Amino acid sequence: MEEKNVATLESIQQAAMEEFLEKGFQGASLRQIVKKAGLTTGAFYGYYSSKEALFNALVEPHAAALMGRFMESQTSFAELPEEQQVIQMGDSSEAYVNWMLDYICQHRDPVCLLLTRSDGTSYQHFIEHMVDVEVEYTLRYIEVLRHLGRDVPQLSESLCHIIASAMFNGLFEIAIQDMPKQQRLQYIDQFRMFYSGGWLTLMGQ
Repeated sequence: MEEKNVATLESIQQAAMEEFLEKGFQGASLRQIVKKAGLTTGAFYGYYSSKEALFNALVEPHAAALMGRFMESQTSFAELPEEQQVIQMGDSSEAYVNWMLDYICQHRDPVCLLLTRSDGTSYQHFIEHMVDVEVEYTLRYIEVLRHLGRDVPQLSESLCHIIASAMFNGLFEIAIQDMPKQQRLQYIDQFRMFYSGGWLTLMGQ
């Protein structure tokens, strides 16, 4: 791609980022994005086929990174011997949360688009998909505990879903807030302590 085209692409993406962050995908005006980028509508379509294609280009790499690392964390944990799962449960969760926090701090604007401005796009249920995965692997872990002889109370899938949904929304809210890093880390630690203690109590541990 020629230098001029690279500069134009960057102008489009910068204008789009500002428009989407301010108004969300549905409220954003393609006309305004094109105007801010200093292009004609015809020239814009030489780069993107639609407003949604532009939005997707901004968030897709970050959705793939967050979900990919999350799935890797879940599957690698589930492949551990059962006794090791019990030992490493907290460490595995902490490792992903710490990675996620660092990643979001480095890519805050596009992740904000993904998590808070994606209604009307194929990414609007992104957090919900993560919650579904979390519930699936939580139920698997409960069965591991029972197989090891632990007396785990009956927990419904719907309750696990409600808890996981609140947990992810809370984690992401802390991660994308504009605050000093040390304060963010403190909030994350306290948040994880709260949820870890709650899960241990529910699982009779």
